[in-house]
Amino acid sequence: MRIGIDLGGTKIEGIVLDGAGREAARRRIATPAGDYDGTVEAVAGLVAELAARTGASRSTPVGIGIPGTVSPATGLVKNANSTCLIGKPLDRDLEAAMARPVKLANDANCFAVSEARDGAGQKFRTVFGVILGTGVGGGLVIDAHPLTGANAIAGEWGHNPLPWPQIHDGVDERPGAPCYCGNAGCIETFLSGPALSRDAGGMATDKIAAKVADGDAEAQAAMQRYTHRLARALASVINIFDPDIIVLGGGLSNITALYEDVPRLWQDWVFSDRCDTPLMPNVHGDSGGVRGAAWLWPLDDGLIVR
Repeated sequence: MRIGIDLGGTKIEGIVLDGAGREAARRRIATPAGDYDGTVEAVAGLVAELAARTGASRSTPVGIGIPGTVSPATGLVKNANSTCLIGKPLDRDLEAAMARPVKLANDANCFAVSEARDGAGQKFRTVFGVILGTGVGGGLVIDAHPLTGANAIAGEWGHNPLPWPQIHDGVDERPGAPCYCGNAGCIETFLSGPALSRDAGGMATDKIAAKVADGDAEAQAAMQRYTHRLARALASVINIFDPDIIVLGGGLSNITALYEDVPRLWQDWVFSDRCDTPLMPNVHGDSGGVRGAAWLWPLDDGLIVR
Protein backbone atom coordinates (compact mmCIF):
# COMPACT_ATOMS: atom_id res chain seq x y z
CA MET A 1 0.00 0.00 0.00
CA ARG A 2 0.93 3.67 -0.36
CA ILE A 3 -0.55 6.75 1.26
CA GLY A 4 -0.86 10.11 -0.48
CA ILE A 5 -1.78 13.52 0.89
CA ASP A 6 -2.68 16.64 -1.11
CA LEU A 7 -2.08 19.60 1.20
CA GLY A 8 -4.00 22.59 -0.14
CA GLY A 9 -4.80 26.02 1.18
CA THR A 10 -8.42 25.16 1.99
CA LYS A 11 -8.54 21.36 2.12
CA ILE A 12 -6.34 18.37 2.86
CA GLU A 13 -7.15 15.23 0.91
CA GLY A 14 -5.80 11.79 1.72
CA ILE A 15 -5.84 8.57 -0.25
CA VAL A 16 -4.63 5.00 0.14
CA LEU A 17 -3.74 3.03 -2.99
CA ASP A 18 -3.23 -0.70 -3.04
CA GLY A 19 -0.38 -2.43 -4.86
CA ALA A 20 -2.22 -2.25 -8.19
CA GLY A 21 -2.90 1.48 -7.83
CA ARG A 22 -6.56 1.00 -6.91
CA GLU A 23 -8.15 3.33 -4.37
CA ALA A 24 -8.64 1.68 -1.00
CA ALA A 25 -9.73 4.74 0.99
CA ARG A 26 -10.10 8.50 0.63
CA ARG A 27 -11.04 11.42 2.87
CA ARG A 28 -11.00 15.23 2.78
CA ILE A 29 -10.76 17.59 5.73
CA ALA A 30 -10.44 21.35 6.07
CA THR A 31 -6.98 22.90 6.27
CA PRO A 32 -6.31 24.87 9.46
CA ALA A 33 -5.70 28.10 7.55
CA GLY A 34 -2.56 29.96 8.57
CA ASP A 35 -1.82 27.49 11.38
CA TYR A 36 1.41 25.55 10.80
CA ASP A 37 1.28 23.39 13.93
CA GLY A 38 -2.41 22.73 13.34
CA THR A 39 -1.67 21.70 9.76
CA VAL A 40 0.98 19.19 10.87
CA GLU A 41 -1.44 17.79 13.44
CA ALA A 42 -4.27 17.58 10.88
CA VAL A 43 -2.14 15.71 8.33
CA ALA A 44 -0.90 13.27 10.97
CA GLY A 45 -4.44 12.63 12.18
CA LEU A 46 -5.73 12.05 8.64
CA VAL A 47 -2.94 9.58 7.89
CA ALA A 48 -3.64 7.70 11.12
CA GLU A 49 -7.34 7.48 10.25
CA LEU A 50 -6.68 6.22 6.72
CA ALA A 51 -4.16 3.67 7.96
CA ALA A 52 -6.62 2.34 10.52
CA ARG A 53 -9.34 1.99 7.87
CA THR A 54 -7.13 0.09 5.44
CA GLY A 55 -4.76 -1.80 7.70
CA ALA A 56 -1.71 0.01 6.36
CA SER A 57 1.31 -0.85 8.47
CA ARG A 58 3.39 1.58 10.54
CA SER A 59 6.12 1.29 7.91
CA THR A 60 3.87 2.42 5.04
CA PRO A 61 5.42 5.67 3.74
CA VAL A 62 3.53 8.87 2.97
CA GLY A 63 3.89 11.07 -0.10
CA ILE A 64 2.67 14.65 0.28
CA GLY A 65 1.98 17.24 -2.39
CA ILE A 66 2.43 20.82 -1.21
CA PRO A 67 1.80 24.24 -2.79
CA GLY A 68 5.53 24.98 -2.86
CA THR A 69 8.74 22.98 -2.63
CA VAL A 70 11.57 22.14 -0.26
CA SER A 71 14.77 24.10 -0.79
CA PRO A 72 17.78 21.82 -1.39
CA ALA A 73 19.93 24.54 0.20
CA THR A 74 18.09 24.80 3.53
CA GLY A 75 15.71 21.87 3.75
CA LEU A 76 12.91 24.35 4.43
CA VAL A 77 9.74 25.02 2.43
CA LYS A 78 9.91 27.84 -0.14
CA ASN A 79 7.66 29.28 -2.88
CA ALA A 80 4.47 28.27 -1.06
CA ASN A 81 1.29 30.30 -1.47
CA SER A 82 0.24 28.81 1.88
CA THR A 83 2.63 31.19 3.58
CA CYS A 84 2.55 29.53 7.00
CA LEU A 85 4.60 26.69 5.48
CA ILE A 86 7.44 28.92 4.26
CA GLY A 87 10.69 28.50 6.16
CA LYS A 88 9.47 25.39 7.98
CA PRO A 89 11.05 21.89 8.05
CA LEU A 90 7.71 20.37 7.06
CA ASP A 91 8.98 16.93 6.06
CA ARG A 92 10.91 16.50 9.30
CA ASP A 93 8.03 17.73 11.44
CA LEU A 94 5.59 15.38 9.70
CA GLU A 95 7.92 12.41 10.05
CA ALA A 96 8.19 13.13 13.78
CA ALA A 97 4.41 13.50 14.13
CA MET A 98 3.57 10.33 12.19
CA ALA A 99 6.64 8.14 12.84
CA ARG A 100 6.59 7.27 9.13
CA PRO A 101 8.87 8.01 6.18
CA VAL A 102 7.68 11.16 4.38
CA LYS A 103 8.45 12.48 0.91
CA LEU A 104 7.32 15.96 -0.17
CA ALA A 105 6.88 17.24 -3.73
CA ASN A 106 5.33 20.23 -5.43
CA ASP A 107 1.63 19.68 -6.10
CA ALA A 108 2.07 20.22 -9.86
CA ASN A 109 4.77 17.54 -9.87
CA CYS A 110 2.33 15.22 -8.12
CA PHE A 111 -0.30 15.90 -10.79
CA ALA A 112 2.23 15.11 -13.53
CA VAL A 113 3.34 11.90 -11.79
CA SER A 114 -0.27 10.74 -11.44
CA GLU A 115 -1.00 11.26 -15.13
CA ALA A 116 2.31 9.62 -16.10
CA ARG A 117 1.75 6.57 -13.89
CA ASP A 118 -1.82 5.62 -14.80
CA GLY A 119 -3.41 8.58 -16.56
CA ALA A 120 -3.27 10.30 -19.93
CA GLY A 121 0.53 10.07 -20.07
CA GLN A 122 1.02 6.46 -19.02
CA LYS A 123 2.21 5.31 -22.47
CA PHE A 124 4.75 8.13 -22.79
CA ARG A 125 8.29 8.42 -21.45
CA THR A 126 8.39 12.19 -20.92
CA VAL A 127 5.36 14.12 -19.68
CA PHE A 128 4.77 17.81 -18.99
CA GLY A 129 1.82 18.22 -16.65
CA VAL A 130 0.21 21.67 -16.62
CA ILE A 131 -2.00 23.20 -13.94
CA LEU A 132 -4.30 25.95 -15.23
CA GLY A 133 -6.30 27.09 -12.23
CA THR A 134 -6.08 29.73 -9.54
CA GLY A 135 -2.39 29.73 -10.38
CA VAL A 136 -0.31 28.26 -13.20
CA GLY A 137 2.09 25.43 -12.46
CA GLY A 138 3.84 22.60 -14.20
CA GLY A 139 5.65 19.35 -13.55
CA LEU A 140 8.18 17.45 -15.64
CA VAL A 141 8.23 13.65 -15.50
CA ILE A 142 10.71 11.18 -16.98
CA ASP A 143 9.90 7.46 -16.85
CA ALA A 144 7.07 8.22 -14.38
CA HIS A 145 9.46 9.93 -11.94
CA PRO A 146 9.35 13.68 -11.22
CA LEU A 147 12.25 15.82 -12.38
CA THR A 148 12.96 18.17 -9.48
CA GLY A 149 16.10 19.98 -10.65
CA ALA A 150 19.12 21.33 -8.78
CA ASN A 151 17.03 24.12 -7.25
CA ALA A 152 13.81 22.10 -6.91
CA ILE A 153 11.99 24.36 -9.38
CA ALA A 154 11.87 22.23 -12.54
CA GLY A 155 8.64 22.83 -14.44
CA GLU A 156 7.89 26.25 -12.91
CA TRP A 157 6.93 27.69 -16.28
CA GLY A 158 4.30 29.98 -14.75
CA HIS A 159 6.97 32.33 -13.48
CA ASN A 160 8.70 32.90 -16.79
CA PRO A 161 7.67 35.85 -18.96
CA LEU A 162 4.98 35.30 -21.56
CA PRO A 163 6.96 34.63 -24.76
CA TRP A 164 6.62 36.53 -28.04
CA PRO A 165 4.48 39.36 -26.54
CA GLN A 166 1.85 40.81 -28.84
CA ILE A 167 -0.59 43.69 -29.14
CA HIS A 168 -4.21 42.46 -29.00
CA ASP A 169 -7.11 44.82 -29.69
CA GLY A 170 -4.79 47.75 -29.06
CA VAL A 171 -3.61 46.37 -25.70
CA ASP A 172 0.12 45.70 -25.42
CA GLU A 173 1.06 42.59 -23.40
CA ARG A 174 4.26 44.34 -22.33
CA PRO A 175 5.30 44.80 -19.56
CA GLY A 176 2.38 42.80 -18.16
CA ALA A 177 0.62 42.81 -14.83
CA PRO A 178 2.56 42.60 -11.55
CA CYS A 179 2.96 39.05 -10.19
CA TYR A 180 3.09 38.08 -6.53
CA CYS A 181 6.61 36.70 -7.17
CA GLY A 182 7.85 40.28 -7.55
CA ASN A 183 8.17 40.35 -11.33
CA ALA A 184 5.74 41.52 -14.02
CA GLY A 185 4.36 39.79 -17.09
CA CYS A 186 4.69 36.24 -15.77
CA ILE A 187 2.79 33.55 -17.66
CA GLU A 188 0.63 33.07 -14.56
CA THR A 189 -0.65 36.65 -14.81
CA PHE A 190 -2.03 35.85 -18.28
CA LEU A 191 -3.12 32.20 -18.06
CA SER A 192 -4.53 31.68 -14.56
CA GLY A 193 -8.27 31.45 -14.01
CA PRO A 194 -8.46 34.90 -12.38
CA ALA A 195 -6.48 36.39 -15.29
CA LEU A 196 -8.90 34.95 -17.86
CA SER A 197 -11.86 36.19 -15.83
CA ARG A 198 -10.43 39.72 -15.68
CA ASP A 199 -9.73 39.69 -19.41
CA ALA A 200 -13.36 38.69 -20.03
CA GLY A 201 -14.73 41.60 -18.02
CA GLY A 202 -15.14 39.67 -14.78
CA MET A 203 -17.00 36.76 -16.36
CA ALA A 204 -16.77 33.51 -14.34
CA THR A 205 -14.36 31.10 -16.00
CA ASP A 206 -16.83 28.22 -15.88
CA LYS A 207 -19.28 30.31 -17.93
CA ILE A 208 -16.90 31.53 -20.62
CA ALA A 209 -17.04 28.47 -22.89
CA ALA A 210 -20.85 28.61 -22.94
CA LYS A 211 -20.75 32.35 -23.66
CA VAL A 212 -18.36 31.70 -26.54
CA ALA A 213 -20.76 29.13 -27.99
CA ASP A 214 -23.63 31.63 -27.64
CA GLY A 215 -21.70 34.18 -29.70
CA ASP A 216 -20.84 36.58 -26.89
CA ALA A 217 -18.28 38.90 -28.48
CA GLU A 218 -16.42 39.74 -25.26
CA ALA A 219 -16.07 36.06 -24.29
CA GLN A 220 -14.96 35.12 -27.79
CA ALA A 221 -12.26 37.81 -27.86
CA ALA A 222 -10.98 36.85 -24.41
CA MET A 223 -10.89 33.16 -25.35
CA GLN A 224 -9.00 33.90 -28.56
CA ARG A 225 -6.39 35.87 -26.62
CA TYR A 226 -6.14 33.13 -24.00
CA THR A 227 -5.67 30.36 -26.57
CA HIS A 228 -3.03 32.37 -28.44
CA ARG A 229 -1.11 33.01 -25.22
CA LEU A 230 -1.32 29.39 -24.09
CA ALA A 231 -0.01 28.23 -27.48
CA ARG A 232 2.99 30.55 -27.23
CA ALA A 233 3.72 29.60 -23.64
CA LEU A 234 3.59 25.86 -24.37
CA ALA A 235 5.65 26.27 -27.55
CA SER A 236 8.50 27.61 -25.42
CA VAL A 237 8.31 24.48 -23.22
CA ILE A 238 8.35 22.24 -26.29
CA ASN A 239 11.42 24.07 -27.59
CA ILE A 240 13.28 23.39 -24.32
CA PHE A 241 12.02 20.03 -23.02
CA ASP A 242 10.27 18.55 -26.08
CA PRO A 243 7.97 16.28 -24.03
CA ASP A 244 6.27 13.26 -25.54
CA ILE A 245 2.91 14.56 -24.30
CA ILE A 246 1.47 17.60 -22.51
CA VAL A 247 -1.43 16.98 -20.12
CA LEU A 248 -3.64 19.81 -18.86
CA GLY A 249 -5.12 19.95 -15.37
CA GLY A 250 -6.89 22.54 -13.23
CA GLY A 251 -10.28 24.11 -13.80
CA LEU A 252 -9.44 25.61 -17.20
CA SER A 253 -8.48 22.18 -18.56
CA ASN A 254 -12.24 21.60 -18.96
CA ILE A 255 -12.36 24.03 -21.92
CA THR A 256 -12.48 21.45 -24.70
CA ALA A 257 -11.63 23.86 -27.52
CA LEU A 258 -8.08 24.20 -26.16
CA TYR A 259 -7.14 20.69 -27.30
CA GLU A 260 -7.77 21.50 -30.95
CA ASP A 261 -6.96 25.19 -31.11
CA VAL A 262 -3.69 25.32 -29.14
CA PRO A 263 -1.79 22.64 -31.14
CA ARG A 264 -2.98 24.29 -34.35
CA LEU A 265 -1.50 27.60 -33.22
CA TRP A 266 1.72 26.54 -31.48
CA GLN A 267 3.33 25.37 -34.71
CA ASP A 268 4.15 29.03 -35.46
CA TRP A 269 6.59 29.15 -32.52
CA VAL A 270 7.86 25.57 -32.20
CA PHE A 271 11.34 25.36 -33.70
CA SER A 272 10.65 22.36 -35.91
CA ASP A 273 9.30 21.57 -39.36
CA ARG A 274 6.24 20.08 -37.62
CA CYS A 275 5.06 19.46 -34.08
CA ASP A 276 3.43 16.13 -33.23
CA THR A 277 3.24 16.63 -29.46
CA PRO A 278 -0.23 15.59 -28.27
CA LEU A 279 -2.12 17.93 -25.94
CA MET A 280 -4.51 15.91 -23.77
CA PRO A 281 -6.94 16.43 -20.90
CA ASN A 282 -6.19 14.70 -17.62
CA VAL A 283 -7.78 11.40 -16.61
CA HIS A 284 -7.98 11.76 -12.82
CA GLY A 285 -9.44 15.26 -12.49
CA ASP A 286 -8.90 16.93 -9.13
CA SER A 287 -7.74 13.59 -7.71
CA GLY A 288 -4.52 13.78 -9.72
CA GLY A 289 -2.54 15.59 -7.04
CA VAL A 290 -3.34 13.19 -4.20
CA ARG A 291 -2.81 10.12 -6.40
CA GLY A 292 0.52 11.47 -7.58
CA ALA A 293 1.58 12.09 -3.99
CA ALA A 294 0.93 8.42 -3.23
CA TRP A 295 3.02 7.45 -6.26
CA LEU A 296 6.03 9.37 -4.89
CA TRP A 297 6.91 6.09 -3.19
CA PRO A 298 6.85 3.58 -6.09
CA LEU A 299 7.05 -0.08 -5.28
CA ASP A 300 10.15 -0.69 -7.37
CA ASP A 301 12.36 2.20 -6.21
CA GLY A 302 12.46 5.56 -4.52
CA LEU A 303 14.10 7.45 -7.39
CA ILE A 304 13.36 11.10 -7.98
CA VAL A 305 15.22 12.41 -10.99
CA ARG A 306 17.40 15.48 -10.45
